Amino acid sequence: MKIIILAAVLLFVNTCANAQTINKDYDSVLAKKLNADDYGMKKYYLVILKTGTANITDKVKNDSIFAGHMKNIQRLASENKLVVAGPLGKNDKAYRGIFIFNTASKEEAEKMVATDPAVQSKVFDAEYYPWYATAALQQTFEIHKKLQK
Repeated sequence: MKIIILAAVLLFVNTCANAQTINKDYDSVLAKKLNADDYGMKKYYLVILKTGTANITDKVKNDSIFAGHMKNIQRLASENKLVVAGPLGKNDKAYRGIFIFNTASKEEAEKMVATDPAVQSKVFDAEYYPWYATAALQQTFEIHKKLQK
Protein backbone atom coordinates (compact mmCIF):
# COMPACT_ATOMS: atom_id res chain seq x y z
CA MET A 1 0.00 0.00 0.00
CA LYS A 2 2.87 2.38 0.88
CA ILE A 3 4.43 1.73 -2.54
CA ILE A 4 1.18 2.68 -4.31
CA ILE A 5 0.87 5.89 -2.29
CA LEU A 6 4.54 6.76 -2.93
CA ALA A 7 4.08 6.10 -6.68
CA ALA A 8 0.97 8.29 -6.75
CA VAL A 9 2.80 11.11 -4.94
CA LEU A 10 5.78 10.87 -7.32
CA LEU A 11 3.46 10.89 -10.34
CA PHE A 12 1.65 13.95 -8.97
CA VAL A 13 4.92 15.82 -8.29
CA ASN A 14 6.26 14.93 -11.76
CA THR A 15 3.02 16.08 -13.42
CA CYS A 16 3.06 19.38 -11.52
CA ALA A 17 6.71 19.99 -12.37
CA ASN A 18 6.08 19.36 -16.08
CA ALA A 19 2.99 21.58 -16.04
CA GLN A 20 5.18 24.42 -14.78
CA THR A 21 7.71 24.03 -17.64
CA ILE A 22 7.80 27.02 -19.97
CA ASN A 23 8.41 26.54 -23.69
CA LYS A 24 12.12 27.24 -24.25
CA ASP A 25 11.29 28.69 -27.70
CA TYR A 26 8.70 31.14 -26.33
CA ASP A 27 9.13 34.62 -27.81
CA SER A 28 7.28 37.12 -25.61
CA VAL A 29 7.89 39.99 -28.05
CA LEU A 30 6.37 38.06 -30.96
CA ALA A 31 3.50 36.80 -28.79
CA LYS A 32 2.67 40.38 -27.81
CA LYS A 33 3.00 41.63 -31.40
CA LEU A 34 0.54 38.97 -32.60
CA ASN A 35 -1.83 39.40 -29.61
CA ALA A 36 -1.39 35.74 -28.69
CA ASP A 37 -2.88 34.41 -25.48
CA ASP A 38 -0.95 32.04 -23.18
CA TYR A 39 -1.69 29.18 -25.59
CA GLY A 40 -0.32 31.08 -28.61
CA MET A 41 -3.88 31.43 -29.92
CA LYS A 42 -6.28 34.27 -30.70
CA LYS A 43 -9.78 34.93 -32.03
CA TYR A 44 -10.49 35.45 -35.73
CA TYR A 45 -13.56 35.53 -37.95
CA LEU A 46 -13.96 32.78 -40.53
CA VAL A 47 -16.09 33.71 -43.53
CA ILE A 48 -17.35 31.13 -45.98
CA LEU A 49 -18.13 32.57 -49.39
CA LYS A 50 -20.90 30.74 -51.22
CA THR A 51 -22.57 31.12 -54.58
CA GLY A 52 -24.75 34.22 -54.52
CA THR A 53 -27.98 35.11 -56.30
CA ALA A 54 -26.42 36.89 -59.28
CA ASN A 55 -25.91 35.01 -62.52
CA ILE A 56 -23.60 37.24 -64.53
CA THR A 57 -23.13 35.84 -68.02
CA ASP A 58 -21.21 38.80 -69.47
CA LYS A 59 -17.58 37.58 -69.50
CA VAL A 60 -16.04 41.08 -69.43
CA LYS A 61 -18.16 42.09 -66.44
CA ASN A 62 -17.47 38.78 -64.65
CA ASP A 63 -13.72 39.09 -65.29
CA SER A 64 -13.81 42.65 -63.92
CA ILE A 65 -15.63 41.53 -60.77
CA PHE A 66 -13.10 38.76 -60.10
CA ALA A 67 -10.14 41.06 -60.82
CA GLY A 68 -11.60 43.43 -58.21
CA HIS A 69 -12.14 40.50 -55.84
CA MET A 70 -8.44 39.54 -56.09
CA LYS A 71 -7.29 43.16 -55.74
CA ASN A 72 -9.44 43.54 -52.63
CA ILE A 73 -7.94 40.36 -51.15
CA GLN A 74 -4.43 41.73 -51.71
CA ARG A 75 -5.37 45.07 -50.13
CA LEU A 76 -6.89 43.48 -47.03
CA ALA A 77 -3.91 41.13 -46.69
CA SER A 78 -1.42 44.00 -47.00
CA GLU A 79 -3.28 45.79 -44.19
CA ASN A 80 -3.05 42.60 -42.02
CA LYS A 81 -6.84 42.45 -41.88
CA LEU A 82 -7.09 39.25 -43.92
CA VAL A 83 -4.79 36.45 -42.80
CA VAL A 84 -5.91 33.59 -45.06
CA ALA A 85 -8.04 33.40 -48.20
CA GLY A 86 -8.59 30.80 -50.86
CA PRO A 87 -11.04 28.94 -53.05
CA LEU A 88 -12.72 25.69 -52.12
CA GLY A 89 -13.03 22.69 -54.40
CA LYS A 90 -16.36 21.59 -55.85
CA ASN A 91 -18.86 20.67 -53.16
CA ASP A 92 -22.59 20.15 -52.72
CA LYS A 93 -23.00 23.18 -50.45
CA ALA A 94 -22.16 25.79 -53.14
CA TYR A 95 -19.25 26.95 -50.96
CA ARG A 96 -16.74 28.84 -53.09
CA GLY A 97 -14.01 30.06 -50.77
CA ILE A 98 -12.94 31.26 -47.34
CA PHE A 99 -11.65 34.37 -45.69
CA ILE A 100 -10.09 34.41 -42.23
CA PHE A 101 -10.11 37.93 -40.84
CA ASN A 102 -7.84 39.26 -38.13
CA THR A 103 -10.72 40.35 -35.91
CA ALA A 104 -12.88 38.90 -33.16
CA SER A 105 -15.77 41.15 -34.23
CA LYS A 106 -18.48 39.96 -36.62
CA GLU A 107 -19.37 43.57 -37.39
CA GLU A 108 -15.80 44.35 -38.47
CA ALA A 109 -15.66 41.16 -40.58
CA GLU A 110 -18.93 42.19 -42.26
CA LYS A 111 -17.50 45.63 -43.07
CA MET A 112 -14.43 44.06 -44.67
CA VAL A 113 -16.49 41.58 -46.69
CA ALA A 114 -18.71 44.44 -47.88
CA THR A 115 -15.66 45.93 -49.70
CA ASP A 116 -15.44 42.86 -51.98
CA PRO A 117 -16.77 43.44 -55.54
CA ALA A 118 -17.89 39.79 -55.81
CA VAL A 119 -20.03 40.23 -52.69
CA GLN A 120 -21.25 43.68 -53.76
CA SER A 121 -22.41 42.25 -57.10
CA LYS A 122 -24.12 39.26 -55.37
CA VAL A 123 -21.84 36.73 -57.13
CA PHE A 124 -20.95 35.63 -53.58
CA ASP A 125 -22.89 35.60 -50.33
CA ALA A 126 -21.15 35.17 -46.98
CA GLU A 127 -21.57 33.14 -43.80
CA TYR A 128 -19.74 34.26 -40.63
CA TYR A 129 -18.24 32.16 -37.82
CA PRO A 130 -16.06 33.08 -34.83
CA TRP A 131 -12.86 31.02 -34.93
CA TYR A 132 -10.04 30.40 -32.44
CA ALA A 133 -6.66 29.41 -33.88
CA THR A 134 -2.93 30.00 -33.72
CA ALA A 135 -1.84 33.63 -33.68
CA ALA A 136 0.88 32.62 -36.15
CA LEU A 137 -1.70 32.71 -38.97
CA GLN A 138 -1.08 36.44 -39.15
CA GLN A 139 2.31 35.72 -40.70
CA THR A 140 0.91 33.63 -43.56
CA PHE A 141 0.99 36.32 -46.26
CA GLU A 142 4.53 37.41 -45.36
CA ILE A 143 5.68 33.82 -45.73
CA HIS A 144 3.65 33.43 -48.93
CA LYS A 145 5.54 36.35 -50.51
CA LYS A 146 8.70 34.25 -50.18
CA LEU A 147 7.10 31.28 -51.93
CA GLN A 148 5.33 32.92 -54.86
CA LYS A 149 7.34 33.28 -58.08
